[in-house]
Amino acid sequence: MKLSVKSDYAARAVLALSKQYAVGAAVRAEDVAAEQGIPGNYLVQILIELKSARIVRSQRGKEGGYLLARPPAEITMGQVLRAIHGQLFDTPALSDPRCPVELRQAWLKMQAALDEAANKITFQQLAEASEEKGKMYYI
Repeated sequence: MKLSVKSDYAARAVLALSKQYAVGAAVRAEDVAAEQGIPGNYLVQILIELKSARIVRSQRGKEGGYLLARPPAEITMGQVLRAIHGQLFDTPALSDPRCPVELRQAWLKMQAALDEAANKITFQQLAEASEEKGKMYYI
């Protein structure tokens, strides 16, 4: 499985919004783009996809921008990746009747393992790990 830079940018954006969730204020796309090193126009396209998946929401007006649509503990890496790419692991073999059953079963096991792993990672966990990293002291 190979993920695109788009999925990395989507995860970065959701992580940035997760860190701001407790504040409750919307964050401008330009600010997220600058902080995360993401091209601004590309980020807006990604945020629109995340909005249609109900992962983020937008707020209009002077204090407008983007916020998470629900708490970061309820948003998983799997949800973000599926919003951007659809099924995390896909192979034509799954729909090919000529594919041997034992191979199809192996592909399905891999698909289930990847889904399970991605669904166990929440953005609350990632935000807390980022916060802890910032508290580390170096000698």
